[in-house]
Amino acid sequence: MNAPGNQSGEKVETARLHPQTDVGSVTLKVGDLRRSLAFYAGRLGLAVLEQGEGRAVLGAGSRPVVALEEVRGAHPQPPRATGLYHAAILFPDRRSLGIKVAQLASAGISVGQGDHLVSEAFYLSDPDGNGLELYRDRPRSEWQWDGDSVRMATDPVDVEGMFAEIGDLDAAMGSVDAPDGTKLGHMHLRVGDVALAEKFYVDALGFDVTARWPGALFVSAGGYHHHVGLNTWQSRGAPAAPEDSAGLREFSLVLPDSAEVERVAARVADAGFAASRDGDTVLLADPFENRIRLVLTSQD
Repeated sequence: MNAPGNQSGEKVETARLHPQTDVGSVTLKVGDLRRSLAFYAGRLGLAVLEQGEGRAVLGAGSRPVVALEEVRGAHPQPPRATGLYHAAILFPDRRSLGIKVAQLASAGISVGQGDHLVSEAFYLSDPDGNGLELYRDRPRSEWQWDGDSVRMATDPVDVEGMFAEIGDLDAAMGSVDAPDGTKLGHMHLRVGDVALAEKFYVDALGFDVTARWPGALFVSAGGYHHHVGLNTWQSRGAPAAPEDSAGLREFSLVLPDSAEVERVAARVADAGFAASRDGDTVLLADPFENRIRLVLTSQD
């Protein structure tokens, strides 16, 4: 982004997030933990890394991807509310994504799709209506930029070409386990106002804007296509989702060192947004009650 000018005409550098910043994991509220475990482990193939009373953490290898928090009897998030749009799980390559999509289709689970130029994506919902995206990135060398804006679209995915890369489909369908390298790739949130979201995520938190669409903003650190998507397509001026509904509890941003955590937390607080210490982490809240936890690489 271009640095803003001050009254003397000199450029003032705006503080940015460290380029090694990444999303970490997401915590979702669900109405029935056992039912959700059957979906996230049995269908998506995530391994149960931790499990306790009313809570479980799942991931690939040793890396957490999603935590499930049981809110007994929770109803789906209202369609007109701020909160979760989708949590996006990134697969390490096209073949592993194709295998997972084929497995879901064989189980009768319907998915949407979109070729976004930078990635190929498939969309579905968990048993509580929480939106999910499963995707793979194209190599960064294939991404196209217009200045600071990355070109993205919503075209049909070449599903036949993807399945052709699998080879022996019957053999590949044998294991549902998500492969090592599977991770949370980005978060997409419903917000009440794009301009206010930009004040928080860009001006205060320090992301760069990578794309602007009607009613939506995409931001990232380190030149990624987007770590966070923000839209008002169903939520312009809407309240936050009720506490007892399914949906987003929080997601984490992984920062490279404690000094960066402190810098970001101070910057957000100085801008007038909520930032509080929570043990070894810092908990932020955007203007629409979406919660972000700042953690170190070793903590996530």
